Amino acid sequence: MVKETEIKLRVSRDTLTALREHPLLKKRNKSGWEQRELFNQYFDTPARDLALAKVALRLRRDGEEHIQTLKTRGQSIAGLSERNEWDWSLAKAKLDLKKLDDSCWPADLAELDKKQLKPIFTTDFTRQRAEIAWGRGKAKVVIEAALDLGKVIANGAEEEICELELELRQGEPAALLELAAELAADLPLMPCDISKAERGYRLFDSHSYSLSLPAPQVHAELSLDDAFAALAWHLLSSSQRLAEQYRFNGHWRLLVDWLEQLAGFRALLGSLGQAAPRASSSALRQPLDALLHDWRPRIQAGQHDDAARQSAPAQFASELDGTRWGQFSLNASRWLLARSWTVERNNRGNRQGAAPLGNWLPTLIAEEGAALQLKRYQQQPEDLAEQLPRIERLLVWLRLARNVLEVAEVDRLYGELSKLSELANQAIDPEALAARQSQAQTVATLKAWKLLVK
Repeated sequence: MVKETEIKLRVSRDTLTALREHPLLKKRNKSGWEQRELFNQYFDTPARDLALAKVALRLRRDGEEHIQTLKTRGQSIAGLSERNEWDWSLAKAKLDLKKLDDSCWPADLAELDKKQLKPIFTTDFTRQRAEIAWGRGKAKVVIEAALDLGKVIANGAEEEICELELELRQGEPAALLELAAELAADLPLMPCDISKAERGYRLFDSHSYSLSLPAPQVHAELSLDDAFAALAWHLLSSSQRLAEQYRFNGHWRLLVDWLEQLAGFRALLGSLGQAAPRASSSALRQPLDALLHDWRPRIQAGQHDDAARQSAPAQFASELDGTRWGQFSLNASRWLLARSWTVERNNRGNRQGAAPLGNWLPTLIAEEGAALQLKRYQQQPEDLAEQLPRIERLLVWLRLARNVLEVAEVDRLYGELSKLSELANQAIDPEALAARQSQAQTVATLKAWKLLVK
């Protein structure tokens, strides 16, 4: 068994060609490019028990060699994935069920009748592979770079495979992100933690494809630094999966949710005060603000205009053809992995970052809630939009960490504040102004609001 640490980056055919000749890879290429044809058959039960358990079982033909591979549940953070992997060389192209014993087979599938395993889909592609190595400080880094071009085939349908896969052989995981970010400065690379197997299942049965990631469970004793890291990773990873799925099927709701994850990420950054000094996040906030600036008006227009919705897939494709989205995604991952917000903060910031979430969060809500001045906007509803950043800061914490607050009806508070945010985003007309006034009063009179905003 080995632990596989890798990052997958979706690319275009032109970018795939350019990567082979990229100066950075050419300089660090220690082996030259080797080309192989890989034919892969994936197996599961009719009820897709393996997919539900986050397990992939594959039979690969690599030249004259047959390899059986089992990959079990791992973790994936913003495109950087870690999974346990077992490989067995076989004499013929037939599953050897005896290899799938207790030493590797997941305990939650112990009762599964392995004789039910049947071919589900194939992923056949040409792989150009090279060993990329360099010195990183006093340590050596070795990464296998693979340029994959081919297709997933399931139920007679096809989807193209065109990606760069970077797998860590030696060194720290941060080196994967560093290399990917350097390449993304020149070429459009889209971090995508959706594996070839997941794409196969998506093609085989779109209803079996799980898009959403489970929200992290934070608790009152968790430090602010740890809570922020967990929630920020979640929002960034979710935005990457949503971007991939919207690129795949163009469903409007996915684009709306994509923007919501980015807005939540921005709100988190803005909520930490001295625990995350502005200088530490400046390079991250600038491209994020540019993305929000460009996409918020398009999504607001699309909420009421079919033509705006219909034009959005082409606009999003244009976004992915550029380098902005890939650069932001990879640099945000690097920033979170290095915990860069903690590096040069003062003692007060260190104390704040170490504070238990159960102490810090009620203080944040009390301060932001008081500054929101709901009574004022009951009288001047036309100005409510100016408070959207503050409302978003409240909402992101209430959405992802409201279980920490020992207050009754906090779920209702989140729902009513969400309605106020929606109204603040709407164009001003007499009906909208009256709705803003009414909703501001509703929030102000909630029991949870009164207890939190004293």
